[in-house]
Amino acid sequence: MADDYRTTEVGERYAQALFDLADETGALEAVRADLASLRAAWNESADLRRLAQSPVIASEDQQKGLVAIADKAKFNRVTRNFLGLLAQNGRSRDLTAVIAGFDLLYAKKTGVVAAEVVSAQALTAAQLKSIQSALRASLGKDPEMTARVDPSILGGLKVKVGSKLFDASLKTKLDQMKFALKRA
Repeated sequence: MADDYRTTEVGERYAQALFDLADETGALEAVRADLASLRAAWNESADLRRLAQSPVIASEDQQKGLVAIADKAKFNRVTRNFLGLLAQNGRSRDLTAVIAGFDLLYAKKTGVVAAEVVSAQALTAAQLKSIQSALRASLGKDPEMTARVDPSILGGLKVKVGSKLFDASLKTKLDQMKFALKRA
C-alpha cells in the first residue's frame, strides 16, 4: 500500500542514524521537510515505489535514481547522502520504515504530535480547524495535521495519531455490518 508507514527494526536503526546526524549538523528541520516531501512523492508515484522496492533493479541504479531525485528536489546534503547510502546498502525498500522511525524520533524530541486525517472528499479549512481543536483537547498537545483524500473510504473520517487509529469511515461501518449479518 502506498501510504502504509510502519517502522521496522532496520528502519529504526537507519532512522536513528539519520536523526542523530541531522541533529548534530543542525539540519533536523531541513531533513524533516525533505522526508515529508519524499513521503508525498512516495504516495503519488508508483515509479518511485518501483525504483525503491524492485529486487530486479540493481542497488547502484537505485542509488543513482534516489540521489537524482534528491538533487532535483534540492534536498539537504544530509538527506541526499543518506538516500544514497540507503540504496548502496540495499535498503531502499525500507525507506517508508525509515521515514516512520524518523517521525517518531522527531515527535519524541520536540513533543509535536503528528496526526493524519483521511477523508473521502477534501475537507474545508473550518472542518480541519474543528478536528484540530478536538485533537488538541483530547491529546493536551497541539497536533501537526496532514490531510489526505481517499475516496475508497466512501465517507466519514480516519484519524491516525501515532500508532492509534480512529476509524469512523463509512466503509468500515459497512464492513462491520456485513460481518455482523454473516454471523447472524
